This record gives sequence, structure tokens and C-alpha cells, in this order.
Amino acid sequence: MSLNTAPLAAVLLLLVCLVAPSRGSVTKRNVLFLVADDMRPEIGAYVSPDFPSPIHPKIHTPHLDSLAKKSLLLKRAYVQQALCSPSRTSLLTGRRPDTTRTHGLYHYFRKIAGNFTTIPQYFKENGYTALAMGKIFHPGHTSGGDDPISWSERNWQPDLSHWWKDMGVTWTMADDSEVVAHPLEDMQVAARAVNTLKALAKSEKPFFLAAGFRRPHLPFLCPKKFYDLYPKKAIRLPNNGFTPNLMPEVAWSYNAEMRQYSDLVDHRWYGEINVTLPDEKTLALRRAYYACTSYTDSLVGQVVDTLAELGLENNTVVAFWGDHGWNLGENAAWSKCTNFELATHAPMIIRVPGLTDSGVVTEGLTEFVDLFPTLAEAAGLEPVPLCPKNSESVQTCTEGISLLPLMSNPKRKWKSAAFSQYPRLCISGDVVMGYTMRTDRYRYTEWMLYDDARFKNLGVIHMNSVELYDHEKDPEENHNFAFDPEYKEIRQALHKQLEGGWRHALPDV
Repeated sequence: MSLNTAPLAAVLLLLVCLVAPSRGSVTKRNVLFLVADDMRPEIGAYVSPDFPSPIHPKIHTPHLDSLAKKSLLLKRAYVQQALCSPSRTSLLTGRRPDTTRTHGLYHYFRKIAGNFTTIPQYFKENGYTALAMGKIFHPGHTSGGDDPISWSERNWQPDLSHWWKDMGVTWTMADDSEVVAHPLEDMQVAARAVNTLKALAKSEKPFFLAAGFRRPHLPFLCPKKFYDLYPKKAIRLPNNGFTPNLMPEVAWSYNAEMRQYSDLVDHRWYGEINVTLPDEKTLALRRAYYACTSYTDSLVGQVVDTLAELGLENNTVVAFWGDHGWNLGENAAWSKCTNFELATHAPMIIRVPGLTDSGVVTEGLTEFVDLFPTLAEAAGLEPVPLCPKNSESVQTCTEGISLLPLMSNPKRKWKSAAFSQYPRLCISGDVVMGYTMRTDRYRYTEWMLYDDARFKNLGVIHMNSVELYDHEKDPEENHNFAFDPEYKEIRQALHKQLEGGWRHALPDV
């Protein structure tokens, strides 16, 4: 280089250094994190021929449908356990239930498993204001009181006192004038979220704002106007009112959650296998669930619309998810707490400005543990590394993968399976863990003996408790093909794949 060109080269190099973006200098996007409780993906954007429950009226969810048109719509996203606390703990830590050791409503992952970084904690540690209202973690001792370390301020909770009188029955139409004077809990959460967004819009710090809605969780309590969307004559009974043929007994949930309500106790219903509710009660509960789904949709709309009104829409990642699915009498089952499709399949919608504006739909198999690394990458933070096999002492890592590649190519080759699990205490005194795997065509489940004192799978199948459902022939999971001679080789291949675990199901990215 000559002496005459050296100064110019130095100036150009300086300009490049000043202009070229680095990960640390990129403006961090805000995150709006919206959660619904017990919402299966039976919203307008999801309804399609491959949805496993074909009997339903037209679903009124205009706000979620609108969000989906500007988002990555994950048609086949699966939770890691179909129960509130384990599912939420898994998603919020990005780790699976056998790692968090949270399989029920008792254990707090930080005390029983490790001091794992959560999604909101990761954002807080990266300079965000992390705020929450409503149900994000499962409340109480199972989260150490909403996991205070995750938030910049204590999680705000609504006042439930006025509505306690309606909490003892499965469903109630709230009088429209009464909810004006005494807003329902989710109405309070939405109002708080809207006001918080207005305050955060004035701050220079990026924010992570989480709003958790209780509905459509039992009891089904929402304003009457949402019931009016679903006339009684539009509601139908499920067409598969009996448990799957050859289902092992250990796979059944005895509907304990439902049986605590006084209007079901009056029916002397105990949730036994193939003993479902009277038709009239089934129809009423299905209608109430749909009404609460539409009610939640309206509240999500209030919060999302506020982003646009405040000019925040183009710099805010929006994630909406339901913590697991729900049975509405299909296979004679109610609620969650199983490994079946309707319990493990849940909605997840992720909007990333500039990447999903025209709407992206994928049929790829995805898992709720994938949300942590996705949000971190979408917001411009350092990637969350994949956990090693033993991550007990690793504070920040994930057992999922970022979904951003699907936003640019939704048909690309993705995971070969999604994994879930559920524990049972047998009459014999054995504790078993049902490990289930959803592939493109099959759902395969093995119930294994489990040492709950050491949180260890013993690797022994419990009394031939194996399930194999063929979604091409039987999308509603009405027949267990595990012991059909024609499926012998398929079962062997699925057993090997389940044994290989989630790491062997990851795509090349």
C-alpha cells in the first residue's frame, strides 16, 4: 500500500467498523408473551381436515386468526407433558420434564433439579424490563411463588374475590352488566397488560411482557355474549365416545380435575373407563369451552391491537401459546393428563416482524421446548446453546432448537418426532412413566417402570403397556395397533426411535 492510499484505506476501514452491525449492537426487539390455559388448537386458524377432532361448530377466534396471518403458525406443535406446571416449567426453561424433574403440581425445578435460566430471566439478564401479569408459571410452591428471579417486579395477579361464588360449578354465563362492575380475572389481566404497554412505550429499555389468561381452563366462566356465538343447536357430541380399542388401562386418566365440581358430583360420575357424562351435560360443557375460547381470543386481541396503536408492532416479537390440549368427551375422556393427541397437541403462534409478515404455515413437527431458543434469536440476543446430556449444573441451555429456519422455509426437513410423557401411580404401587412419540404418521407410547425417588426411568415396560396409533388410518386414535401382527415391524422401528430419544430426532440446521 502506498503512502497516498493509506489514509483513505484507514478511513474506509473505520467507516466499515462503525456501520457494520454486530450482534451486540443490533437493536433488541421487544417480546409480547401471551399464554392461554388449557386451550387446544381448535381455533379458526387451525381448523383443517387433519385436525383430530372433526366435530365442532365454526370457531370464532378472529383476533388469533388475524395474528396467525402475520406469524409462523405451527400446525403440529406438541407440549412435553399435558399438565399445567410440568408443561409451563418445560417451556419456560427450554428443558424436558425428566430434566426439570417437574412431573406434577408439587416440585419446584430450582429446588429439585437445578438453577436453570428461564425465558424471562434470560431477557432480564440481557437488559430487558421483564414484567408479568396473570398465570405464567403455575402459581404457588411449584414455582416458588411465580419464580421471582425471572421478573423485574413481582408478577401481578387479578382480584378473584367477587367471582368465588361461581367457581364451584363447571360453567357459568356471567351477566354482561355484572362484568362491567366487577371485571373477570382475565379482563383484569388484559387491562393491566394494555396499561403496562402504554407505560413501557415511553421507556428506552426493551421489554419482555408476559400476560397469562386463565380461560378456557375450568370453571368455564365468561360473559354471556360469548355463549351467544354458539347456539345450542350448533353443538354436537363427539363421534368417538368410547376409549381406544385395546388401550392399556394405565393410559387412562380418571378425570380427577372434572370430578371436583358440584354439578358433576350430582351425576355420580367417577370418570371410569368408557363411562362418560350424559349427552346434555356433554353438549353444555362443549359449548361453554368454545365460549371461553372466543372470550380469551377477544382479550388477546385487545393486547395485540395496543401494540399497533402505540407504534410498537414493527419492533415486537409476539408469541402466543396454550399450555396443553384438552379433551371434550372424545374417547370418553375429559381434561388433559394423558399422552393422547388431544392432550399433547396445543397452539403456538410466533410473529417476528420482517420474517413472518405475510404469514408462514408449517406442518413440521415442533415442540414447546423450541420456544426459548426461538425468542432469543428472534429478539437479537445471543443464541441459547443446546444442553449436554447431563445439564444439571448448566445454568443456561436448551433441549429444543430455534424455529427461525422454518420462517424462511416452512417445508424444509425438520424434526422426525416430537416427544411427550406422563406419569401414573398404579394400583399395584408401581410408578410408571408413559413416554410417547409423535412421528409424521404414528403416535407410539411405552409405559416404563419409574423410580420416582431418584427420578430415573428403569427401562422396563410395565405389563406390555404399549400403544401404537396410526394417524393415516385412524386420526382420532380409536384403535391401538401395538399388538397387530401387521404392525410388528413398524412397532420395532418405533421402539428403536423412541429409545434413541429427542437428540436423534433433531434436523440438520
